[in-house]
Amino acid sequence: MSEKVHCLIIGSGPAGYTAAIYAARAGMKPVLYQGIQPGGQLTITTEVENYPGYPEGIQGPEMMVDFENQAKKMGTDIRYGLATKVDFTGPVHKVQIDEKDWIDADTVIISTGASAKWLNLESEQRLNGYGVSACAVCDGFFFRGKEVAIVGAGDTACEEAVYLSKLASTVHMIVRKGEDGMRASKVMQDRVKNTANIKVYWNSETDEVLGDKKVEAVRIKNTQSGATEEIPVSAFFVAIGHQPNSAIFAEYLDMDDAGYIKTIPGSSKTNVDGVFAAGDVQDKIYRQAVTAAGSGCMAALDAERYLTEKGLA
Repeated sequence: MSEKVHCLIIGSGPAGYTAAIYAARAGMKPVLYQGIQPGGQLTITTEVENYPGYPEGIQGPEMMVDFENQAKKMGTDIRYGLATKVDFTGPVHKVQIDEKDWIDADTVIISTGASAKWLNLESEQRLNGYGVSACAVCDGFFFRGKEVAIVGAGDTACEEAVYLSKLASTVHMIVRKGEDGMRASKVMQDRVKNTANIKVYWNSETDEVLGDKKVEAVRIKNTQSGATEEIPVSAFFVAIGHQPNSAIFAEYLDMDDAGYIKTIPGSSKTNVDGVFAAGDVQDKIYRQAVTAAGSGCMAALDAERYLTEKGLA
């Protein structure tokens, strides 16, 4: 036996909850499954100051509770559970929850987000939110005038290093390989090299993030000589990429080389009619709570129009 719903939302970050609010208000009776991390990446973020409507700032987990409560108030059926398999071959979209129960959905909104890649250091996880961050645009503001470190060698790492250089006194950039092995485009490498307060440590890897209750320093190790060095910093930014949570959809949906779901420009529509994608699972450029929320709104409106066109509303 399977359950039939008009609108199924997979994921519970800003995109999923915003889609739920709009879908519920439109009478689509949305069912939302929260996934493995209810609230998404904002639940591991401390202070949020750049989301409109919170002039005093707000803690990330508290903000996601507000989103959830608003979605519930509008009538969303919010459930614990993880989508583990899908079948998008027919006009009714089938989604399996927790490897057992099946949902038959007229429309599906995918808002499963993307997870930051980490170095897998104990100290990195322990100090996450206390000086360790995977988003310079989100958290760089809190370290104005201070020394910070960033690890990474791609375009994103370079962009974030340049962004941080406008806020921090010094940006210590840790690059595992030498100059010849840097993955970033030449123009981004040149921007880093031409920014006076960015200091690059070539052939270096992070040995440990130091600090008891907050980041106080980072210890790096030279991959050629084995020598270690401690650099006093107030923040440690990890910019080694993100992994979109899209694997279970790969058989049916068009994706780019990194696994981000492709949507038709100017919409949330995927290549499968009635299946929409919102938030970081389809956005590798901005990755902000406010842009995710905006795309969640788009997905709900697109889903509503689809149901109307098909005579299912």
